[in-house]
Parts: sequence; structure tokens; C-alpha cells
Amino acid sequence: MGIAYIDGTFMPVGQAAIPILDWGVTRSDATYDVVGVWNGRFFRLDDHLDRFFRSMERLRLDPGLGRAEIAAILSRCVLDAGLDNAYVSMTCTRGRPPMGSRDPRLCVNRFYAFALPYVWIVSPEIQERGAHLWISKIARIPPDSVDPTIKNYHWLDLVQAQFEALDRGAELAVVGDGAGHVTEGHGFNIFAVSSGGLRTPRHGALQGITRETVIDICRELTIPCTEDHLSESFVRSADELFATSTAGGVMPITKLHDIPVGDGRPGPITRRIRERYWAWHGDPRFTTPLPQAG
Repeated sequence: MGIAYIDGTFMPVGQAAIPILDWGVTRSDATYDVVGVWNGRFFRLDDHLDRFFRSMERLRLDPGLGRAEIAAILSRCVLDAGLDNAYVSMTCTRGRPPMGSRDPRLCVNRFYAFALPYVWIVSPEIQERGAHLWISKIARIPPDSVDPTIKNYHWLDLVQAQFEALDRGAELAVVGDGAGHVTEGHGFNIFAVSSGGLRTPRHGALQGITRETVIDICRELTIPCTEDHLSESFVRSADELFATSTAGGVMPITKLHDIPVGDGRPGPITRRIRERYWAWHGDPRFTTPLPQAG
């Protein structure tokens, strides 16, 4: 179902394994990024690589590979897996120090990658009618503790919130900042539409590439879009809601805590942005063809 890259070797993803003592496993000491491939073209690959290298620099990680080398590894994973539409992940972990040491400066950093068939947080079938969202009572890890703009595996708060949502029949959960504002969900950003304009959190959330794409689309379509605090009350009174992620794109939300959002169907602004988002996947401005495609 996919191909992985570990220690210079490409292998079926089901055979891939990493050392159990890697601090990426024992301490969540890692950063990662995920880029999508659609119809044989990477979408915004340079932006994902920019964020990945920026995250590694801020965490003082260096796998000893350059951008071109990592891009080539990602392409090879997709090509060897024979995928036209793919979910492609790259990860750099702290590795481990010499036995008996706890000094992170002595760790040998590791790079891993894999390509899987395209992953949907919300399936296309559910997107057609819209997802059900739950605002969790669980607060997100404070950004002063773990910087959410560095893509990371500190997800226990998000996982617990997802359990809370699933127990109530919802597909998606967002967490707050403890001060009445929503932040993000398990791998997605959130947008609220009110009076023809969009609002999305600036603080306490990953600045997702799909989020940035929606902001770019709003500029092109001259739709007002504000990045600021997003209060729970604003979300509850919104005309439309949608989530964004590489894994699923622009995902309409039509129910919040069992109450319909708007008229209970994907709203016109959401549909317009969603249509443009997928159209951009064939636009050379934002896409990079796999080597065999050009």
C-alpha cells in the first residue's frame, strides 16, 4: 500500500521500522511535514519543504540532506509505490545519543519518509453533505510550551478531543486555548464564514499550507479573510464553517454540536473556495510534476 525510505533504503511501508530508542519515539522529539500528490503532481512542494527546513532549524535538527535530496526521496517513494494520488510524509527525528548519555547535542538525527495512497481526514462522501464538528473542553498545549507553528507529534490533547467528538457522533474536534478561543483540530485548521468574510485563528495553531492556500484564494477572489483570535461564540454563530488540511483539502462543516450550521448544507463561499482549491492542483504555479510526468 505504500513505500518507505529508511537509512538509504526504499521498502514496502509494511516492512519499515525505526529504532525503538529513537527519541522521536520515546520523547516525540521530531518534526515532520506532509505534502500531497494529485494526478501525478506535488502540490506546493516548495512551501512544504520551506516549512520542514524551518522547523528543523528551530529544533536544531539536521539529517544531513539538502532540499533536492529530500525532494528526490519523496518522488522515488511515490513512483515506486505506483501512486497518482498520494499522501507523502517526511520526518526528522532526534535519533539517539551514545548509550548512557542524555545530551541531545550528541544525537545522530534521522530522516524517514513514506508515500501512501491519498489520505482523507473527511471522506469525499461526507464532504458532500458536510462534517459534524465538536468543540472540545480540552485546552491545546500552550504555544509557550510547544510552538504549534513547528509541525510536531505532541497530539495527546488532540487525540483526547477526538475521542470526545467520536463519542458524541461527530467526525471532527477542535480544541481551545483555555480563554474562549478555538485553535485547531487533529491535523487541520478551522475557518468560520460570517457576513461574506472569513476568519481563522492566527495564534495557537499550525499555519497549514492548505490554510495558506485558502488565504491566497481569498485574495484572488477578493473575499475578506482575517487572521486573528477566533472565539467559540463566533464559531457557534457562523454562517459557514470548514476545515483545511493537506489530507482532505477544504472540508465543509454543516453541523456543530448537533445543530445545523447555516441551512445545514455546504455554504456557497465554502463550495467556491473548495472548487478553486482543487482546480489549483493542476496549475503549474503551485504544482511540481513527478519526474516520470515531465
